[in-house]
Amino acid sequence: MYNIIKLIRVRQWIKNFFCFAPILFAGQLLNTELFTKNILAFLAFCAVSSSVYIINDIIDVEADRAHKKKRFRPIASGEISIKHAVIILIIIIAITVLLSALINIYFVITVAAYFIINLLYSIKVKHVVILDVFFISLGFMLRLIGGAAAIHVSLSSWMILTAIFISLFLAISKRRAELSQIEQDNLDKQRKVLNYYGIEFTDQMNTIAATGTIICYALYTVSEKAVSTFHTENLIYTTPFVIYGIFRYLYLIHQKNLGESPTQIVTKDIPIMLNTLIWLIVSVFIIYKDKFFNK
Repeated sequence: MYNIIKLIRVRQWIKNFFCFAPILFAGQLLNTELFTKNILAFLAFCAVSSSVYIINDIIDVEADRAHKKKRFRPIASGEISIKHAVIILIIIIAITVLLSALINIYFVITVAAYFIINLLYSIKVKHVVILDVFFISLGFMLRLIGGAAAIHVSLSSWMILTAIFISLFLAISKRRAELSQIEQDNLDKQRKVLNYYGIEFTDQMNTIAATGTIICYALYTVSEKAVSTFHTENLIYTTPFVIYGIFRYLYLIHQKNLGESPTQIVTKDIPIMLNTLIWLIVSVFIIYKDKFFNK
């Protein structure tokens, strides 16, 4: 069971919390019916993302065995055979289909697109410089779109742009961390696309992505749609938390040589955890204060 949990990457499910952003910023977090659908959407993305991880581990088994950390993954280490992994994969795909069918056709299309895009990434795109980080970014975007599709709400243009930049920031940070930790003598056996990247190049791209994230989020908080939906411009006061989060992440990448696993940073770095929690509390208070006080 422990190896199955490692195989399906339960720790990576934290990325699927992107699904809850639309309901939070639509002001519908207290709507029980919509929140239930959002939970189903979250679980569906947990299942489909796990299926993608299994497929990727099967395809990359030899490369993983040459990696100093990835060689301990269940398939690469031999703890789970490829045959058993395929059986688990079929079960998880069946769960994904069932959960998606309980929501709506738009969500089904989004989940199918997520699966196809990640399949293409695992087979070919991860070896194509720059396009690889865009495909990783697209995975985060589809989580956001899926959350919106599940509850039939529209996404603000500024929110979409914010999601694009922050997902690119996370994807580029991952490549940057891999470059700083890679074993050069095993490079051809590990992630070949790293041959086309460099520390300076990824730092330049990350600067653009970080700047885009902060600017687009700030503009979203004072956008006409946000002000009309929340009846306040006070959401702008959550911007410093976003800026701190980006700066802290950059600090961990450059000074602590982390970033290869965004999930590990978010779940283990106490300043980022506290910052995220405070941002969430402040955001919920600003967006829902009228509903709380009216009760």
